Formats: sequence, structure tokens, C-alpha cells
Amino acid sequence: MADRALRGMRMGSNSLESEEGVVFVERQNVDYTCPEGHAFDVPFAIDAEVPDSWECPVCSKTAIRNGVEDFQEEKTSKPQRTHWEQLMDRRSEEELQILLDERLEALRTGRRHYGR
Repeated sequence: MADRALRGMRMGSNSLESEEGVVFVERQNVDYTCPEGHAFDVPFAIDAEVPDSWECPVCSKTAIRNGVEDFQEEKTSKPQRTHWEQLMDRRSEEELQILLDERLEALRTGRRHYGR
């Protein structure tokens, strides 16, 4: 019975919904320019918060909104610390020298573990 109801329909090619009675939100086009000189616009709703930067669809670099002066991209994360900086948080150089001497002595005497 279901096959009779769909006879003549091209499944998936036409929507049975219409745009009748639908009110579209007002839009604004915001212009961006990337460092390579590519200019493009992005549509936003009138009440949307417009970002100062957008990824360029051509070269994937960060494009800046036209009219925004001296845009600086904010860094949200701290700079990555080196292993040495992390080690120095836990031990002093004197403690490290003592540990190094103990380990070298263990290696020279053929012991796998120092302290035994």
C-alpha cells in the first residue's frame, strides 16, 4: 500500500516542504581581507556578534574584517614551558648534580639501579 502512495515521486529529489509563511532573518554582509589580498564577504544575522577575524576560504590564513584597525589575535594559552623549566620547578641544581653523580657511579660499577 505504501508503494502506491509514493508512485510517481522521485524520492529525495523534491522536498514536500515549502517556504510559504517562513520569515527569513535580516542579514548583513561583512567584508574581510586576508594578508594575501583575497577579499570576500560572509553573511551574518543583523543581531549576530561579528568576529574581527575569519579564515580565508582561498588560502586558509586569518583574514581581518574591513574597518578594524590594528587587530591583534589574542593568545588564550600560556607559552609552552621546556623540560628544563619544569625540572627546575621540582629540584635545585645542587640536587640535580647529586642525582647525576649517583647515577653515573651506578653505571660505572655496572649496577642497574643505584641505591642498592
